[in-house]
Amino acid sequence: MEEYLRLNRAMWDSRAARHAAAASYDLDRYRRDSAAISDVVRFDLPRLGDVSGLDTVHLQCHIGTDTLSLHRLGATVTGLDLSPASLAEARALAAEVGADIGYVESDVFDAPEALGRECFDLVYTGIGAICWLPSIDRWAATVAALLRPGGRLVFRDCHPMLGTLDVVDDRIELVYPYAEHVEPLVFEDTASYVDPADHTLPGLPSREWAHGLAEILTALMAHGMVLETVLEHDSVPWVALPGHMTPHPEAPGEFRLTDRPERLAASFTIVASLSR
Repeated sequence: MEEYLRLNRAMWDSRAARHAAAASYDLDRYRRDSAAISDVVRFDLPRLGDVSGLDTVHLQCHIGTDTLSLHRLGATVTGLDLSPASLAEARALAAEVGADIGYVESDVFDAPEALGRECFDLVYTGIGAICWLPSIDRWAATVAALLRPGGRLVFRDCHPMLGTLDVVDDRIELVYPYAEHVEPLVFEDTASYVDPADHTLPGLPSREWAHGLAEILTALMAHGMVLETVLEHDSVPWVALPGHMTPHPEAPGEFRLTDRPERLAASFTIVASLSR
């Protein structure tokens, strides 16, 4: 296993139980309400369309709330993730609510070997996924390999514009790269996005990479994907810039700039299909 995979897996393993217990994930809601779906998937519904009966893979599924949501919308779902601790939480939740979901432990780039090529009608991947991957071209090749001809990708993630920013001394500053780079960004956080003020988690190192929007689109087209929808949104489903974001008035679970949110592309959605 490459070093970045080993480091990132250990970091996610250390956070899985905390995330499963977090109020923001609210796993009890899925246990109480058999129709409950995540705010992330609800936001994506206009782009997802009817997924009933579609063979679907959710890449980088973490603790499985979005995976379960796709299952509840009628898809036949497989979740894939690098972290065994995250998958343990996802399997436990699925078992508790009686959801028939298969979960597979694998690096994204090994997904075609782990799951099979041309086995899926839909590849779904959500917020906070591709920053853990060193090559957007390899990711696009993986997506294309997993899909049957005519199959679709529905993909929403943090906008690379937002990814360049951080809060420094209560000011938003341009800190990180926009375009893909060879050497990873190195972090050692003791907090998590579920509670940025709680710094009691182990400060395990992680490795991340930026990918520009044009690089993402170009990589998908280079591997036979036909673009159907490209959207930019002013919100993301977590407080990405603490002290400068407030809940979106119309989108539950979403946050955007408090002051003139139209200034920032915070996330994007791409829908693409594999050419027949």
